[in-house]
Amino acid sequence: MKSPFAIAIHGGAGTILREQMSASLQQEITQTLEAAVRAGHQHLEQGGDSLDAVVAAVTLLEDSPLFNAGKGSVLTHQEMVEMDAAVMDGQQRRVGAIAGVKHIKNPVVLARDVLLHSEHVFLMGEGAEAFAFAHGHTYTEQDYFFTERRYEQLLAMKASDQTALSESVYPDDKKYGTVGAVALDQQGNLAAATSTGGISNKRYGRVGDSPIIGAGTLAENGNVAISATGVGEYFIRYQVAGEVAARMRYLQQDLVTACETVIQGELKQVGGEGGLIAIDQQGHIHFAMNSSGMYRAAIDCDGVCSVKIYADE
Repeated sequence: MKSPFAIAIHGGAGTILREQMSASLQQEITQTLEAAVRAGHQHLEQGGDSLDAVVAAVTLLEDSPLFNAGKGSVLTHQEMVEMDAAVMDGQQRRVGAIAGVKHIKNPVVLARDVLLHSEHVFLMGEGAEAFAFAHGHTYTEQDYFFTERRYEQLLAMKASDQTALSESVYPDDKKYGTVGAVALDQQGNLAAATSTGGISNKRYGRVGDSPIIGAGTLAENGNVAISATGVGEYFIRYQVAGEVAARMRYLQQDLVTACETVIQGELKQVGGEGGLIAIDQQGHIHFAMNSSGMYRAAIDCDGVCSVKIYADE
């Protein structure tokens, strides 16, 4: 009898409006989400480890211009991309995280290389890129990451000096752009990965919750793996991923109760809009959000694939 294995992914949470979502765009998004979750699930099905599974899923999302990570990253005030990512292996609590990279095609792969090949756990900026090039990553020009959509968003925000849009052009302009994955493999190991381009029009080397363990990313064997997406400053302040894990570990709360208590509780009250995906040691999956939507997909322990966008689905 096979041990249970499962995977869940997200492509960001926030205000995602049905009335502005065209049928063609929705189809493109759902197809990409399904392809990503299936890419990760294939690793698990073949007996691969959960770390490789989450990296495979997130890599595919980074390669799509639809999501705010890798190819689709938002632009900074200086019209550049600055990307962050983290991975965590629940078996030995190994971590790899990077922040502020500008020339790495797949930040999540670099984060895994930090986990596997560095004595450190968190590298930033030029140092992270120097490490990347020393470990086989190729230099990627900024042109690769440029998309008209992200440039239009930046111009709109510069016009009003904001870091969040007041007027939406796209159905998810008010979505907090992050991608992530969590998985349980047949060996019983949990893993999590999160990757982001941050927030449009950001300045001063701003870093959000995605690469911070215990805020946007966490994996603990015997407990839970989490990837979060939302207003990073609040998710850091309220240690969202760590709080969920602590409630499960010390209060013996089940997955759903712990996730919903955190996402719908004090975090929401202070304006911490967003959500998270989580998987426990038995392979139970939960999506929690206090926003109108979250791009998400999962393949559960029974092999059933689901892809959803809106909170009421």
